[in-house]
Amino acid sequence: MRFDWADYRSGRYLRCNLDAAWSRPVIRLSIIGLAIFWALAQVMLAVFPAFAKESLEVTNTVLVQGLLAGSGIGIILGSLIASRASQAHIETGLIPLGALGVAASLFAVPGLESPLAHGLNFVLLGTAGGLFLVPLNALIQFHAGEQGLGRVLAANNFIQNAVMLAFLGLTVVSALAHSGTTQVIAALGLLALGGAIYTLYQLPQSLVRFLVARMMATRYRLQVIGLRNLPAQGGVLLLGNHISWIDWAMLQMASPRPVRFVMERSIYERWYLKWFLDFFGVIPITSGRSKGALASITELLNQGEVVGLFPEGAISRTGQLGEFKTGFQRAALGAEAVIVPFYLRGLWGSFFSRAGAHLKANRRGGRVRDVVVAFGEPLPKDSDRERVKQAVFELSVSSWQFHTEGMPSLPRAWLDSACRRRSQLAVVDSTGPSLSNRRLIAASLMFARRVGRLGPEPNLGILLPASAGGAIANLAGLLSGKALVNLNYTASHEALTAAVQRAGVRHVISSSRFVKKLAQRGIDLETTLEGVQLLYMEDMRQGIGLPEQLLSLGAASWLPAWLLRLWLVPRVQPQDTAAILFSSGSEGSPKGIELSHRNIMANVRQVADVLNTEAEDLMLANLPLFHAFGLTVTTFLPLLEGIPMVCHPDPTDALGCAKAIARHRVSILCSTSTFLRLYARNPKIHPIMLESLRLVVAGAERLS
Repeated sequence: MRFDWADYRSGRYLRCNLDAAWSRPVIRLSIIGLAIFWALAQVMLAVFPAFAKESLEVTNTVLVQGLLAGSGIGIILGSLIASRASQAHIETGLIPLGALGVAASLFAVPGLESPLAHGLNFVLLGTAGGLFLVPLNALIQFHAGEQGLGRVLAANNFIQNAVMLAFLGLTVVSALAHSGTTQVIAALGLLALGGAIYTLYQLPQSLVRFLVARMMATRYRLQVIGLRNLPAQGGVLLLGNHISWIDWAMLQMASPRPVRFVMERSIYERWYLKWFLDFFGVIPITSGRSKGALASITELLNQGEVVGLFPEGAISRTGQLGEFKTGFQRAALGAEAVIVPFYLRGLWGSFFSRAGAHLKANRRGGRVRDVVVAFGEPLPKDSDRERVKQAVFELSVSSWQFHTEGMPSLPRAWLDSACRRRSQLAVVDSTGPSLSNRRLIAASLMFARRVGRLGPEPNLGILLPASAGGAIANLAGLLSGKALVNLNYTASHEALTAAVQRAGVRHVISSSRFVKKLAQRGIDLETTLEGVQLLYMEDMRQGIGLPEQLLSLGAASWLPAWLLRLWLVPRVQPQDTAAILFSSGSEGSPKGIELSHRNIMANVRQVADVLNTEAEDLMLANLPLFHAFGLTVTTFLPLLEGIPMVCHPDPTDALGCAKAIARHRVSILCSTSTFLRLYARNPKIHPIMLESLRLVVAGAERLS
């Protein structure tokens, strides 16, 4: 725009600016609130020196200015608190809270009798002001939009200065009328109280929502993605997934605009909920008789409101997206509105979800739960359910990627899980001993000491089948800060040699018993691993004395988890390499894939959410450790999720697998289609497995 002196002199610019601000209720009320606050502050700045002289007999100008400076310190503190409470969304619940704080501080001024008390009160006044100012300024910026923000801010500045000047004029009038400073300050308190009451009248839901959010903040930390995709004006139909009973609260906390939710009438009419739901303007709906509710949704959208609806129609029982109903299409077609998809991540496994008790216990873990609300780009109002569901699905991917950035490393996650259930069974060998989490921690600690002394090379070779020894070797490698290279003992001599050389492996941990079995199959490791030091777990075990065993077992039994983490967990980042897996080499030289801690942790959490395991579940771990499925799903998943794993070294041994399942009452089998076909074709083995298994993953239709 080019500046026009004629428009400026005629007041046209001012009228346009005021119209841009005054035509929108949210902006208008925000500007009024800001103007009154700064006007009160200006008057207080003018009258307090006289008040201090009259009431406190303080004439030291430096002291008086120092007391007033407390309000500036308070505004800094209040702004920081508001920033922390908002975090990527606008927490409007702070506005009534701040207004009440300002009024209370002003009313307290006449009753305070010492400079120290006034200084603290000014800090509290400023803190309440910071809580008040930050969300109001954010609301102005959000609702003005990028195109009109300049005009709105110009109007905001003009109105604030005009109101401040008017209040100073009233102060001059009161001084000429010989009004006491105490009366002036009391009048300021009354004005602030009136503003606070009006704020409560305008934003009652925001205050209640804020108080509820603060109670939930001890367990949930909200993060918002794509807030810019939520239009500042006009009707908006929010559509997304339904994971828990508190989805509405998280969605409302993420939205700077009030949201009217649609709810099943049978829940809405419960006497202990109805008054609360009416307070938030919930719209009840009944399946099969939804015509009236859909008409109400259309009317609200045409009035420019935001309506939240869960098109799945019920809370998920699996944590995954279900079928979307078509009712929202009828409500949206007759409305002047847009559809904004959203996705909620982080509530599956919470107390308010329908996840199993075991998964809830795992996800609790004494930590604050991160909840992500992701808003997608607006869609046309005539979008069908397939298009909306696809948009929600795409948001689930981006929100998951955002969530994985805060995941812990593998050794930290395992240690936290193991310490929560130290006496619980962790690993069972189908042909050998069993280990509790306590003994598994102790064994991993003792072997990690020895692995750490091997050398500075970053990668550790492991040549072991699915077994307790294999689990210990992998955990010991992680605790010593090494990247795991589980070698494919079924690959050719050339492929195995190439994998060792490309990974820079100098030491390989194996078992003398296992190496002998490989030799019986014609696999000569001495030739294959030439130039590499082969270490046998049996020999390493013999080098561990009784005092070290007792010390390690005592530490695993009695030290708190945080101290064990400080002692044992290496300083690794989630993006650091945790394992290297090699292809078989059937299509040329083996290809090495580096998997980070984040890669494996994300896959483990995803599969665990789908399995929704119960406390009594056991998993068969018979897939080889050099296999991506075997390392992630049948090894790290049970270790991290607290599911006892029954190890069997050979997945092709159908009879041995069936006996392990029957003997230990295994309930979860994760396998590949090749092995499942092998099990299903044997008429004797098939019934043994199905008698115990609760859940079969991968190729389940072949066993059914």
